[in-house]
Amino acid sequence: MGDQDDHDGGLGCCGFVLMGLSIFIIIIFFPFSLCFSIKVVQEYERAVIFRLGRVLSGGAKGPGLFFVFPCVDEFKKVDMRTVAFDVPPQEILTKDSVTVSVDAVVYARVFDATLSVCNVEDAFKSTKLLAATTLRNILGTKIMSELLTDRDVISESMQTMLDEATDPWGIKVERVEMKDVRLPVQLQRAMAAEAESSREARAKVVAAEGEQKAARALKEAADVITESPAAMQLRYLQTLNGIAAERNSTIIFPLPIDMLQSLIKR
Repeated sequence: MGDQDDHDGGLGCCGFVLMGLSIFIIIIFFPFSLCFSIKVVQEYERAVIFRLGRVLSGGAKGPGLFFVFPCVDEFKKVDMRTVAFDVPPQEILTKDSVTVSVDAVVYARVFDATLSVCNVEDAFKSTKLLAATTLRNILGTKIMSELLTDRDVISESMQTMLDEATDPWGIKVERVEMKDVRLPVQLQRAMAAEAESSREARAKVVAAEGEQKAARALKEAADVITESPAAMQLRYLQTLNGIAAERNSTIIFPLPIDMLQSLIKR
């Protein structure tokens, strides 16, 4: 049989003999042979049929009902739904020499059933292993702070790389998400101490700014009181009024301030 026959899926002489034998078996054991010949493919499935080792023309079949020849045809069902699988935690050394443990989740689906069966043994298992390797390669080029702040960017980069690599396998990687980034305990303590020190420093700065504003306000008030003697007397009376309102007691105070000032001058 020539190359053209191989490309067209020609059966050759032996193939036609086997096909005739298969039809003969179906006729002899009819109707029991229908249980082995009629197959049903669900809406979310596709069937890849091999006839004497060759994929039938037209690609995957389904959904619906189709007929296979016993002893000649072999078929494999492929689930076309999106599958989510976890990438095991990976111990990664970042660019700034920090060891972290990172795990992720990958969402993928089969877009070509024939490629997923013919080009790779286990499409989803291979995608899972490739995702673990890609995760280590990408995170090894990042510093620790980027792992904590740029998760979306890292996830998009990983999704793009995986999608390109799994395209020959008939797999479409729809989404990649980093689940957790676990830091060493000592590093967590150091980061917590650094954050607490930073908060204390900001609190001291705010308190100092408040004291500065209060001192400036007191200075302005003192300047106003110095310029007007009547303002001093009013402030004196307001202080007495406040003391009388807070405490229920008798207060004895000397002569008015203006009389005391005149006596002091004399």
